[in-house]
Amino acid sequence: MIEEHHISTFDAASFFSLHDFDSSGAWTPDEVRRLYGLDDESSKEVGREKREEVTREVYRLFDADHNGLIERDEFVRSEEVMPDFGVGPGHGVGANPVDKQLGPGHHGDDEYEYEIHHFEKYHDENTREEDLTHPEDIAHFRKHDLEADAEERQEQLDRMPIVEQNIPQKFRRNP
Repeated sequence: MIEEHHISTFDAASFFSLHDFDSSGAWTPDEVRRLYGLDDESSKEVGREKREEVTREVYRLFDADHNGLIERDEFVRSEEVMPDFGVGPGHGVGANPVDKQLGPGHHGDDEYEYEIHHFEKYHDENTREEDLTHPEDIAHFRKHDLEADAEERQEQLDRMPIVEQNIPQKFRRNP
């Protein structure tokens, strides 16, 4: 939290507000999953049972009135600590893969996540393109390449007056 959000001190209220993604004053199960990065593409290997376990445990710790929401006041009054479920120090790149159960949590789009969880940690403003050789760098830029290719294909289709692939087979004239 401190490293990725560039703050040296924070309190429970600040932490809660920063992760209250819809600014409703309460965390929903969706926000808890987002906090832990469970709905992100990088966590697709995390099974449904583990996702439910994480949500249940966080709710057990912080939903004092058991109404299905974790309100700001409940979180701030609680003396509990957010469980890490295998994230945190020692669970990142190069850590024992058995211990790495969940991703780092996701707050923004892919660019923001790459920037705060990888680039700022392992690179700096003097890093040259040829130095971006970590698996995370390669995957990040591969995704850019795939998006650019898809955009180019779509532009080609948009220039066509008729896209035969879009015509259902039953309406086509087959010689």
